[in-house]
Amino acid sequence: MALRDEYVLRGHYVRILTPQPRDYDGEIPEDVITIGGSVNTKAFAGTSWQWSVSVDTDAIDTVLNSEKFDVLHFHEPWIPVWSRQLVLRSQSANVATMHGRFLDTMTAKTITTAITPYTKPMINMFDAFTAVSEAANEYFRTLSHRHVTIVPNGIDLTRYHHGPKANPKSSAKSKKTIFYVGRLENRKGVKYLLDAYYLLTQRRNDVELLIAGTGPDEKKLKQYASNNDVPNVKFTGFISDDEKINLYRSSDLYCSPARYGESFGIVLLEAMASGCPVVAGDNLGYQSVMKDTGAISLVNPQDASDFSRRLEIMLYDEAIRKVWLDWAERYVKQFDYRYIADKYLKVYEQAVSRHHAKKT
Repeated sequence: MALRDEYVLRGHYVRILTPQPRDYDGEIPEDVITIGGSVNTKAFAGTSWQWSVSVDTDAIDTVLNSEKFDVLHFHEPWIPVWSRQLVLRSQSANVATMHGRFLDTMTAKTITTAITPYTKPMINMFDAFTAVSEAANEYFRTLSHRHVTIVPNGIDLTRYHHGPKANPKSSAKSKKTIFYVGRLENRKGVKYLLDAYYLLTQRRNDVELLIAGTGPDEKKLKQYASNNDVPNVKFTGFISDDEKINLYRSSDLYCSPARYGESFGIVLLEAMASGCPVVAGDNLGYQSVMKDTGAISLVNPQDASDFSRRLEIMLYDEAIRKVWLDWAERYVKQFDYRYIADKYLKVYEQAVSRHHAKKT
């Protein structure tokens, strides 16, 4: 939606095509067109996705004939079955963007091998390919040598710099706050955060942990914290975007200890833009974001001792915090949606040129 808003500001005509979200009964926005339905399912990386399961091909034809798009931009083009039906009927230039990464487990590798006969024939239907990171491009590299342009995810920097007024980060606070927001599921590594945080509390008594989000492990994690007497930890459940921004801006440290399955790290950019230092799991997706000075944020979440020390350093060492924050303030600017929109427009132009060349 953010890219859509940026393109509309520039005078482009944009519509978002999507299957009807599962269990959604609200009003569909004017610029969103729903075709077919979806179902909740367990994804390769241990999280939950919604996949399209019913496709009205007549409805697709009606929409495409009516709208006559210059470009169709497919996000996660390999997910069955909606994207395939759409690209088969497209008369536009087609752009594919890979967002996810799911090659960390043997089960996922087996599944991706099995679906290759489904995905590989689609490659020639696209005029250009992008990925949010090299990690997200990993599966496609097993299918084709076609060029892929890396276009990272973006954020609205203005919103995070000038979001809801937060409580000031100052020595007047009784405790330093570590903040996590995300799904509560195994691959996100929240259990390891609890372990490392517990070790930290054995050395420091002026720290607290705030865990926001919901997921299949929520009850289990609460019980784990209780059984192990982890002090000063609070589970907030679901929070709104405004609440999330407020917590980024008021917390002393943001921690996302995901072990695998990450292709990028938007939450890390959000924290940077909010002026909140980060400690993050050392996975391929986060490595694509935390470069240069930012690499000091990366840690193996399963090494509780090292993880605990990293939390302590990033919380209490003001010299390191300043170096990190100075780096982050400069670095995060390249991920503003205005620049990301520019990158995609160049890809669209290339795709249209290639599409026209194929027709002549």
